[in-house]
Amino acid sequence: MKVFISIDMEGIAGIAHGRQVSRGSDDYPESRRLMTEEANAAVAGAFEGGASSVVVNDSHGDMYNLLQEALDARAELTLGSPKVPLSMMQGLGPEFGVALFVGYHAAAGTEAAVLDHTYSGRTLHDVRVNGESFSEAELNAAVAGTFGVPVGLVTGDDKICEVAVKRLPGVRTVAVKEGYGAAVARSLHPSAARAAIREGAAAAVGGASDLEPFRPPGPYRFEVDLMRSGMADLCFLVPGSRRTGPRTLLFETEDFLEGFRCLLAWMYLASNDS
Repeated sequence: MKVFISIDMEGIAGIAHGRQVSRGSDDYPESRRLMTEEANAAVAGAFEGGASSVVVNDSHGDMYNLLQEALDARAELTLGSPKVPLSMMQGLGPEFGVALFVGYHAAAGTEAAVLDHTYSGRTLHDVRVNGESFSEAELNAAVAGTFGVPVGLVTGDDKICEVAVKRLPGVRTVAVKEGYGAAVARSLHPSAARAAIREGAAAAVGGASDLEPFRPPGPYRFEVDLMRSGMADLCFLVPGSRRTGPRTLLFETEDFLEGFRCLLAWMYLASNDS
């Protein structure tokens, strides 16, 4: 079985502050190491659970954070950005048996969640699908669902784990920290977190045949609230976009992937508003 791992940084054990996840800070090199070690835990667990191959997609920020020489040599790595058209899910296809989400975080605006945001903390205030706010985990799980791939594991803080259990059928979760605020957490020791992730990944891969993909029913209404009205000016350039408020855009489609691509286009255009 081929296993796909999408790994972010905000949900890694021992990470709570924005400095830790920002390239150029003195804390960032250590965060890269912590992220790489959690990736290794998930890779090891995946192979223990019966994986034939594992692809790891570096899904944080500029998407070249993982330390390649330190990564488990059995895994392949997808790195760099912008990854189009699937971003955090780039390279996923129907040939994969299960996806694992490691180091994930809650959606923008989630109370007491660590480093909460949705795809871009600088541009997207809220992302909604059919009127419901979606986290990155839900968006990415729905992308996987279009290929018939279920999500077997979500790791991160307790807030995203709670969301995953409610929304993703049969998913296992590993809460590596409890969020007390946007930059405050009580975390497991990294070694304890890695052991739990390894165990969770093995169980998720071993039980993948019992999982159902996450497939929200269409048609789809993708909406975003942007940080500033000038961002909406730029995002309105995307064909099919409707402006429903000073900072709000709407895109309607029968195809989830088309809506997801529109969301990414909005995000990239909004980032050009100075």
